[in-house]
Amino acid sequence: MTVTSVPGRRRTFTNAIKRLLLIDLFKGLAVTFKYNLRALYEKREGGNPNQAIYTEQYPLEPARVSERFRGAPRLNLDPETGGTLCIACDLCALACPVDCITVNSTRREVRDGEKVNKKKVLTTFFFDTSRCMFCNLCSEACPTDCLELTQSFELAVYHRSGFRWDREMLEKGVKYVKYNK
Repeated sequence: MTVTSVPGRRRTFTNAIKRLLLIDLFKGLAVTFKYNLRALYEKREGGNPNQAIYTEQYPLEPARVSERFRGAPRLNLDPETGGTLCIACDLCALACPVDCITVNSTRREVRDGEKVNKKKVLTTFFFDTSRCMFCNLCSEACPTDCLELTQSFELAVYHRSGFRWDREMLEKGVKYVKYNK
């Protein structure tokens, strides 16, 4: 095995002394010691607050995800009527760069007082989570804030067919298995 020098990197006397005295090793140990010390006095949510924890205790404790994390999709419902907020405009499907959204609708006559109007009504909505790259372009294109990418990250399924979420699954959410000790 031959030793090759890295171009642009010069050996200096200061670097040789740092290597000899293991300065980088002690810097790393200082960082580790700082985290261990902080784990002893910081309170944490759930679990035993007096026990020092260095790792997340998932699934016993909910995992902390970033505020900007985008995960499982959801179709929001109108809080007053309980009906869907989706107006079947198909903008989410058009905005999706990987074509993982399919929206189907029909035109129905809707009575508004004495007026009879034709209105697009959502019939089916499919979201393929196996193809989604969670870019959030679909929810940004939605004019009614119906489609949303939540912070739920548990998307594992046993079969490929489980990746294709229908309207009911998107509106009600996925039932996850609760693990108990």
